[in-house]
Amino acid sequence: MTEAVSPEGGRPPTPPAAASPQVLTEEDGAVLIITINRPEARNAVNGAVARGIAAAIEELDSRKDLSIGVLTGAGGTFSAGMDLKGFLTGDNPIVEGRGFAGIVENPPAKPLIAAVEGYALAGGCEIALSCDMIVASREAQFGLPEPKRGLVAAGGGLLRLPQRIPFHIAMEIALTGDKYPAERMAELGFVNRLAEPGQALAAAKELALKVAENAPLALAATKKVIVESAGWSADEAFKKQGEITLPVFVSKDAQEGPAAFAEKRKPVWKGE
Repeated sequence: MTEAVSPEGGRPPTPPAAASPQVLTEEDGAVLIITINRPEARNAVNGAVARGIAAAIEELDSRKDLSIGVLTGAGGTFSAGMDLKGFLTGDNPIVEGRGFAGIVENPPAKPLIAAVEGYALAGGCEIALSCDMIVASREAQFGLPEPKRGLVAAGGGLLRLPQRIPFHIAMEIALTGDKYPAERMAELGFVNRLAEPGQALAAAKELALKVAENAPLALAATKKVIVESAGWSADEAFKKQGEITLPVFVSKDAQEGPAAFAEKRKPVWKGE
């Protein structure tokens, strides 16, 4: 079984509390790296993986010293989706309150980047869609092949895909069930950054560390406004935005940022 490799100076990968070693976590500064660790099954999602992802998300959101997460898969594949063999034997890959894979119905409050190598298909593609940004290997492939199996992409794929790319292309991807290469998905704006094969995680960590230089409360509030504002009317938009952002403006970090700028030093964020 292949395990994620800890970056130099980082903590070694360890299972999150109450989780299976089928999901590993490691830290790089304020970045939490979450690895689906079932390479022998192309990181197909079973109950243990779903619970492990949910536990890792809880850790990310609950700790003030963590600002952003990166979600990836071990062994050169992101995820081939739901473990159909396990599902047929009653192994439920759904976590109450979070849905399939412990994420699709309730992603983390903090930003999350998908680092994709190989396949991100069916539920694997839906997991990637649950993330805020996607970094993919040029050889990665995405798709929602559920109709080919008599199923429907009900893990958020049909809801999120037309929000991320043009309607007619989303319809083609969903109805054909075919695989689409990362370079085409990048052209469509689905993928943020392309990396050379084997370098998706490194590129995602580079992006995550850049984001993590910023204040964690500001990052979470920024994500919340962008995600939730799609459903706001023009009349209520600024009121609802203010409800989310006002606590940031009165935080200790809002004092630290200007002070650090004036003193020409790097800010020390507290997440308070």
